[in-house]
Formats: sequence, structure tokens, C-alpha cells
Amino acid sequence: MNTLLLPPTLDPVAVARWQRVAPKESPWLHEEVARRMLERLQWIRLQPASWAHWDALRGGQQAQAQLLRHYPDSTCFVVETQQIPAQAAIKSGAKIPLWRQPVQWLQMRQTAARVQHAMPPTGSVDMLWANMALHVAAEPQALIGQWHQALATGGFLMFSCLGPDTLRALRTLYAAAGWQPPAHELTDMHDWGDMLVQAGFAEPVMDMERITLSFDSPERLLQELAGLGRNFHKARFSGLRGRAWKKTLLQTLSRELIGPDGRLALEFEIIYGHALKAAPRVPLHPVSHVSEAEMRQLLQRKKPVG
Repeated sequence: MNTLLLPPTLDPVAVARWQRVAPKESPWLHEEVARRMLERLQWIRLQPASWAHWDALRGGQQAQAQLLRHYPDSTCFVVETQQIPAQAAIKSGAKIPLWRQPVQWLQMRQTAARVQHAMPPTGSVDMLWANMALHVAAEPQALIGQWHQALATGGFLMFSCLGPDTLRALRTLYAAAGWQPPAHELTDMHDWGDMLVQAGFAEPVMDMERITLSFDSPERLLQELAGLGRNFHKARFSGLRGRAWKKTLLQTLSRELIGPDGRLALEFEIIYGHALKAAPRVPLHPVSHVSEAEMRQLLQRKKPVG
């Protein structure tokens, strides 16, 4: 039995607290990553009869609408793992405007009818879409196992998450100043690939790219980071920072994070993953278990003559 490997620097209590109070909307970066994931669907021929969108409220509400258009004949399960986001997702999905054009109103009603806000039955969906969720999972191997369980044999997983080079300049800045880390350590894409195989996925394909965001001011930079999440590092500063520290931080950001265009810049490493749920392997020959004493008796038997 494999032991679950937990992210060594991630504080699960801090993650759970953040998930309860996180904005009930998708950050711009999440929507952009989802848009790039959508472009990858052109390489996949399978047309799922049903699919699941994991933590869709934060993962990409615009992407949810685009996926519904991409698979117009499929049933969608919207899975929100936290109660408050789940309630918000159901509420947002229930808002169907009364269009003046009856055809548009009918299309909206038909689309809403294809969406179920529930966990899909075990082994029932042909695609599971999980955007920007894995890097904040307190038990990522268990989460990957849930995805594998939800998928039907032959179904596929599409996911994305942040990679270890995310905020590299900010981490260097904090270390040079003698401050605690600004974020927890993130997992490499090769390790994600190994976890997928251990969970029973086949043919995992991993790739990555870097996205640089530019900001006009350090205040705007911090605002964007606050929308993306919090500092989940176990060794983060446990108390409250004062105004003097905040002033020093803003000055340091303005000085150290200047990009080529004169604006402040932060780089994010984005990992994309795709894998299939293969049929369980069946041994070619039945396996027999024989004790050592029984094996000796079998070997010592004389073959019959004639």
C-alpha cells in the first residue's frame, strides 16, 4: 500500500481557511490558463457523453461556459469540494436572464438542464477538467485518486497547476531581505507524472510554460496575489506586520521587480497535464501462492514411470 506523500511546506489549515473565504469568482490568471487548456482539446478526438468540472467557481467560470459550448450534447457535473463555493456555483448557475428573444432563452434553459451540481457517479464521466486546483491540495495523491475514481475506463483527465518556478523573483527577494518565504514550495511536473501513474493513469503527458504578469504599482501587484491565494507556507510569519514593514515591502518590490518595459513583473510557471484512465491490468497467468514446505514436497516428488 502506497503511503500518501503530503506537500512538506504546505499548511493544510491555512488552505482550508482560505477556501472558506476566497472570492467567489475566477482570477484572471485562472481564466487565462483555462483558455490555453481549451486550445489543447482540439487534439482530443473523444467526445465525452458526460464530463466533470472540478472546483469550477475558482477554476474558470468563463471556461465553464466555453466547455458547455464545446460539448453541446454532453452532461456536465460541476463539483465544488467546499460547501460555500458549491452554494455560490448553484446560485450563479440558476441565474437565467429573461431574454427578449425566445430562442436565446430556450437555449439557456437547455444548457442549464445539462448541468448537475453534484459529484458524478463512480466511473461515469469521460472527461475530468481540473484547472489550477492541484497545487493547493493538502493531499494531492488522494485528490488524483478521486479524479481517477470518477472517470470511466478510457476517459481522460485535463488539469493545470502552478509549478516550482512560480514567483521565483519574489522568493529570492524575500530570502535576501531575511523574511520568511512568501509561498509554499510547489511540485515539479515530473513528480505529478509519477503520481498519475501510481494512481492508475496511463500515458501521462506533461508540459509547462511561463506567464509573466506586469503591474503599474506594487499595490496592484499585491492585490493580484491576494486574489490568487494566500501564503500557505508552514514557516510563514505568524504575526501581523506593521506599517513600517509594509512601506519597506512596497519600496523593495518597486526596486527589485522592474521588468524590461519598466513595469513590475511576476513570473508564473504553469504546468499542464493530460492522462487516460486505462483498463485494469489482468495477469496473463493465474498467480498461485505456495508455502516453502509445500514447494519442497512438490520438488521432491518422483515422476511416475511410463
